[in-house]
Amino acid sequence: MGLATEHAPGVWELSERMEPTLREMGERSDIIRNMHKALKADGLERDPMTFHIHDGPPEAPVTGRIVDKYLSDELGENLTIVVDGIDGRTHHVAGIDPARVEDARIGSVVEIGPPDTTQRPSDRTIAAITEDGVYRPSRHLERAKFEGRVPGGDYEGYVDAHVRRLEALRRAGIAERIDAGQWRIPEDFESRAVAYDAGRNRQASVRVLSVLDLEKQIGADGATWLDRRLVSPDASDLAPAGFGHQMREALDQRREHHVEHGDATRQQNGRVFYRRNLLATLRDREVVRVGAEMAANKTLPFRAATDGETVSGKFTGTVQLTSGKFAIVEKSHEFTLVPWRPVIDRQLGREVMGVVQGGSVSWQLGRQRGLGL
Repeated sequence: MGLATEHAPGVWELSERMEPTLREMGERSDIIRNMHKALKADGLERDPMTFHIHDGPPEAPVTGRIVDKYLSDELGENLTIVVDGIDGRTHHVAGIDPARVEDARIGSVVEIGPPDTTQRPSDRTIAAITEDGVYRPSRHLERAKFEGRVPGGDYEGYVDAHVRRLEALRRAGIAERIDAGQWRIPEDFESRAVAYDAGRNRQASVRVLSVLDLEKQIGADGATWLDRRLVSPDASDLAPAGFGHQMREALDQRREHHVEHGDATRQQNGRVFYRRNLLATLRDREVVRVGAEMAANKTLPFRAATDGETVSGKFTGTVQLTSGKFAIVEKSHEFTLVPWRPVIDRQLGREVMGVVQGGSVSWQLGRQRGLGL
């Protein structure tokens, strides 16, 4: 192991790396033992040679089902997640923000990847407004009013949000405030802003692809993760063993489910064709069913929102469906279910308004919205 050197017969020098190395080996052994235990509890056996213990966020996205998750520290600030991957490997990833997986449970399908280092829309806007290295909020306000693209018409709040972003970057030494109405913006402003965010955000990015396990997705009436895989039939990332193999079997069973229920047809040559707009059809079907069930326990009737419709009312809560998480929006005489987005969580109990567009909602929340900052 290179942790001890014999200088003379019976005379040894121990490496200064001995203690941390042995401690790391002990921790690794504990991790492998816990991974075995979690897999066994789920009725699974995996070759330890396929175990991948990540020292930080994965360099490439890891997709699979959660077989274990537990607190990484005594303060409860971070989670460790064990993922049975579609790549045939079992991944151990520590340092996950609990808020990012609060809807996920054992069996849920997730994608864990590198930290999100995408450029903020606000930084692109600041760079575009800057003239001769100077950003002027007054100039920005004029242009925003001229273009008229600010949801809710809160132009002052829109510009103020960009100024708050510059305040944060000023403290990082990236932007400089000349006076109350002018900011000095460096030529490499955008790249430095991205680097600043990347340095602050060292946690892995997490997407919950399905709160349901594979077995429940096979017979579900909503739009599942399996359906999204079926309509984009690239299976090159599915390993022939482990969870990748189970995924292939589940896709076959889900395909048969659609054929049996008239949502797909099989030709004589064996090819399967799905109904047009399969995902939207399944989603709408589930929303109508769940809405009717909820109406039976409420004093309000349910009405399904249509694409292109403007919905408004009080945001009273959320409901988790197979097709995703939906917001409950109530009026005095009816309620509806619309796709949820994190941006409206702060509006719980308040009046909201948005436009339903292609399975999503463009919320018009004015100053509260944050406008992608």
